[in-house]
Amino acid sequence: MTIQPIDTNNIGIYDSHCQVMLSLATFFATHPVFTTDEVAAYLAERGTTSPRTRSNLLQHHARRGHIVHMRRSVWAAVPPGVTPEQWSPDPYTICARLAPDTIVGYHAALAFHGLAYTVWSEYAYLTALAPRPPFEWRGMTFRPVAHPAALRRTRRETAGTTVVDRGGVDVRVTTPERTLVDCLHRPELAGGWEEIWRAAETVQYLNIGALVDYALLLGNATTAAKAGLLLETHRTALGVTVRDLERLEAARPHAAHYLDRHTRRGGRLLQRWNLIVPEALIARTWDEFSDTPDDTADLNATNYDGDGDGAVFEEGI
Repeated sequence: MTIQPIDTNNIGIYDSHCQVMLSLATFFATHPVFTTDEVAAYLAERGTTSPRTRSNLLQHHARRGHIVHMRRSVWAAVPPGVTPEQWSPDPYTICARLAPDTIVGYHAALAFHGLAYTVWSEYAYLTALAPRPPFEWRGMTFRPVAHPAALRRTRRETAGTTVVDRGGVDVRVTTPERTLVDCLHRPELAGGWEEIWRAAETVQYLNIGALVDYALLLGNATTAAKAGLLLETHRTALGVTVRDLERLEAARPHAAHYLDRHTRRGGRLLQRWNLIVPEALIARTWDEFSDTPDDTADLNATNYDGDGDGAVFEEGI
């Protein structure tokens, strides 16, 4: 048998490769969800810039069950003792890596802040990359949503957002104040009116001034009126002032609008807000505990038969 001599010229290469492998293990421990670009930057700092080497390293760790490939350029680290087939990381950290400008919003933001009444498996996130198809992962759906038009025009997409560390991943999410207004603006992404009203009942504190400012920033009269109605209904519990309501009232529609443009049926016209509101929402007939609202919105209102009065229209969103 011929014994091959050790190639001392390659010892440094092998040692360097082992160091990179160990270094990546450290990276995975601190990055529960990550992108290929993040791995490339991490390896480049350690002197490895070859795309082929990066790909081989990722494939090696995937075969060993250390990481799982979720979609193009997005990976998740698998904790020790868990199989890749069993593992699914925190959905908010997934959102944060699906687009470079992700902002968790709507019902997902309600849940993030502990304000959701129902459990959803769908997570909406705002991004300039929308529209694009939703991404599904192990029973969860991640839906990209375009930023409101007014925010795009003024380049204020991050207004009313905050960044929260979520297991080592920075997650940008709408604040409770913006979340409620966004849900009023797009109730189909919030779970409906009951979900929004219950969230307002659940929240412990709101910066009402910030909520009003954001509602006016959207430049949508119907949304301003919806925000006014929500705050008026909960004015005692939330500490809403007369001035807060007056600011929103000044921005209401000039003619009557439906609260929900998708359900143009009979309702009650709340004159202060020029909103035609379903009786069920006013009466809160979903409330199995028969609680009385802490305040009643302006119910000196006229019943309205929503049979197509030409003066009634829904402002575009």
